[in-house]
Amino acid sequence: MPAAVAATSLVLAACGGGDGSSDGSGAPKADALKDAKGVTTVSFWHAMDGKNAQVLTQLVNEFNAANKGKIEVKPTYAGKYDDAITKYKAAIQSKSTPDVIQIYDIGTQFMIDAKQAVPMQEFIDRDKMDVSDLQPNITGYYSVDKKLYSMPFNTSMPLLYINKTLFKKAGLDPEKPPTNLDEIRTAAEKLSKKNGGPADYGFGAAIYGWLLEQFMATSGQEYCNQGNGRTGRATEVNFAQDTNVAVTTWWQKMVKDGLAANTGRDTKAAQAAFKSGQLAMNLESTGQLGGYSEAAKQGGWELGAVNYPHVKAGETGGPIIGGASLWINGANHKDANKEAAWQFVKFMVDPKSQATWHTGTGYFPNSKGALNQPVDVEYRKNNPLFDVAVKQLEGTQLNTATQGCLLGVMPQSRKASEDALEKALNGADPKQAMTDAATSVASQAKTYNDSVK
Repeated sequence: MPAAVAATSLVLAACGGGDGSSDGSGAPKADALKDAKGVTTVSFWHAMDGKNAQVLTQLVNEFNAANKGKIEVKPTYAGKYDDAITKYKAAIQSKSTPDVIQIYDIGTQFMIDAKQAVPMQEFIDRDKMDVSDLQPNITGYYSVDKKLYSMPFNTSMPLLYINKTLFKKAGLDPEKPPTNLDEIRTAAEKLSKKNGGPADYGFGAAIYGWLLEQFMATSGQEYCNQGNGRTGRATEVNFAQDTNVAVTTWWQKMVKDGLAANTGRDTKAAQAAFKSGQLAMNLESTGQLGGYSEAAKQGGWELGAVNYPHVKAGETGGPIIGGASLWINGANHKDANKEAAWQFVKFMVDPKSQATWHTGTGYFPNSKGALNQPVDVEYRKNNPLFDVAVKQLEGTQLNTATQGCLLGVMPQSRKASEDALEKALNGADPKQAMTDAATSVASQAKTYNDSVK
């Protein structure tokens, strides 16, 4: 889930729909495909590559085979998440948006403001669809006022990964892993090479804004104002407040004291350091569980995965989901295409499809029923650490803090927090760095909000 840098002013009004109007964006009648001639082609833009793209193609092929002569989905790789958003903005201007598009979580407010998509809730209400199978802590992110705007597809959660073998060598009990920042530091002091420990560094993680957002959520803190953008339009971020400054200060001191590695912004650098045993603890997505498990197997060490840590002992909040969702575009699209797109989206979140997706990619299943599919039961039997994520998700109370922030300039905000964290790790005052970053985000948010009035 890479950070993206979007244009400061989106000027959605110029894109069409920014004035609150929509061009045929409502859900069609349920029989919209009845009179369609020939095969209805559904254009689908996605951001998956590598193994994820292979599994996605498998699912598309299954859907097409089941709907032969009626519907054909044609997938197109639109680039990484930020590239997909850029292409989508251009498509809005030329009135050539795809029938379905995969958009990352932090693009949600932009998608709502663009007024090009049919909210999933319209289809759900029309069909009186039972959505109790969908994980509420996942759909909660993409919902506003109990209205689901997009369908969750690829979902991830963050975890704390530990090298159990290094823990044992340092005289630590891996079955009693750290649960907060103080405990991570205490463990790192025994694990780090500087103090005679078995690892180069006790801790290390990428300079990644998503991780800072998680610490705020697990502390029960909202990332932006107006109830995380859910009770009103967000105008500023809260990451210059005490919680995030405490995390940044802790991280800075860990690096300064030789207990944590500064691997920079490249997530792959931190992942490689953990896989090679240079780091004993690492914060990463559930999406890395497969790769870490394979590295442990090849390296002859034992992997552990535990809940995302709290900032302080006694906190009860949980992390925010990450990933992306599927949006059905309605503006300038025929009713038959909208209905065909809906049939495809429903297929993609079916328990069987989600089990295929989960076991093939490592992304979290959005369907509760997927966990009961034979292939999924077998997968988790062979990958017991994944149940840590399942229980973490189920144990997280859905509230405005854990729903995540809806902010029109959320991609820019994430980058700003990364800029501030990087400055702090290089010696800048944490409070000042975060304050300057928050001020810049407020300015960008104003420009954006003015553009969508």
